[in-house]
Amino acid sequence: MIERRRFLAVRGGEVVFAVLGLPLGVLGGVYAVAVLYAGVLLSLTVLGLPFVVVALLGARRVGGLHRWLVGRLLAETVPTPQPLPRPSGVFARGRAVLTDPVAWRVLLYLFLRLPLGAVGFLAAVGLPLGCLWLVGFPLWVRLMEPGPRPFGWLDLGAIPVGLLLLAAVPAALRTLSRANRALARTLLGPVRSQQRVRELENARATLLAENTGRLRRLERDLHDGTQAQLVALAITLSLADDVLADPAAADLGRLRTLVDRARGQTDDTIAGLRRLTRGIHPVALDDGLGAALPGLTATSPVPVTVRLDLRERPEEVIARAVYFCAAELLTNVAKHSDARSAELTASAADGKVRLTVRDDGCGGATIGAGTGLAGLAERLAAVDGALRVDSPPGGPTVVSAELPSRL
Repeated sequence: MIERRRFLAVRGGEVVFAVLGLPLGVLGGVYAVAVLYAGVLLSLTVLGLPFVVVALLGARRVGGLHRWLVGRLLAETVPTPQPLPRPSGVFARGRAVLTDPVAWRVLLYLFLRLPLGAVGFLAAVGLPLGCLWLVGFPLWVRLMEPGPRPFGWLDLGAIPVGLLLLAAVPAALRTLSRANRALARTLLGPVRSQQRVRELENARATLLAENTGRLRRLERDLHDGTQAQLVALAITLSLADDVLADPAAADLGRLRTLVDRARGQTDDTIAGLRRLTRGIHPVALDDGLGAALPGLTATSPVPVTVRLDLRERPEEVIARAVYFCAAELLTNVAKHSDARSAELTASAADGKVRLTVRDDGCGGATIGAGTGLAGLAERLAAVDGALRVDSPPGGPTVVSAELPSRL
């Protein structure tokens, strides 16, 4: 029953988008053709380039309208491209508009939107009307033709064919909606290079904020913890020195107590320093990921199977990112998944490092759901990596990270 409802389900916005597809497609196609046609005709005159510049500026605004429609009706958020640069000088600004890839991609979108809009209008309006005609074919024929008409095979076959086509309308609308979403993501969003710059800027800002917070915590821990321990150790050694001020009258029992206290304070200080430096550079990475990852999984409360194929040794910064990524993912498995077992797979070959953590837990993990995956994805983006999550409700959960071996 649930599968049948999914098959027949279609959002109201998808229907509205399909109905508006034909008029908007025609207007957009006419605009794109007019820009190119008039631009070519006027290219030999003084009005040619100014006309194309104005038309391309208008194309950017048309692209904004279509992004808004896709977001409102198809629930697809398309990132807004970066603003057009505004260099000084009229000719420099005109050159910036003429070489703007965003505007030219909008024109291409308007070209391709016309056939998609026509097909969508046919699926949303023409196909239901045709189905209505087929289902009522026996009645329409008898209303239009005078005199009695026998009930034949054509009358009998028109009804099931109409119902079959009517049942295919939701699937057709969903397929066209997916095509329109893909087209909008490809042509109405930022150029890949601009998107990459934006991702790197966001990742850099995240890393700077995290590093600033980490340095502040390290400074606070050193001040409130290690420094206080060293001050206590100095006081203990000062008391021991007072005991030894007069060797003839020295209390050896008190001296032994002070020495034992100093030894304990030294051990606590060393343990604290190790704890503080563990997050800066794990000692286990000195021998590479092949030695660090098994040691990391050994501390997991969930049994983890390790499969390694490390033919290459990545750069230190990449190895550190992979190590902390594995630690974060295994922590998520222990805290959120209710898993009984997990599997960690890591490979390094052909200039790529791939890390996969799979568990048999309850599933439902998504980036940005409060499990630390969003921050992890941003940190990986800072080293040109990517994070993918496949976690249907009920499990299993598979989280994969891919990074370059070298930056």
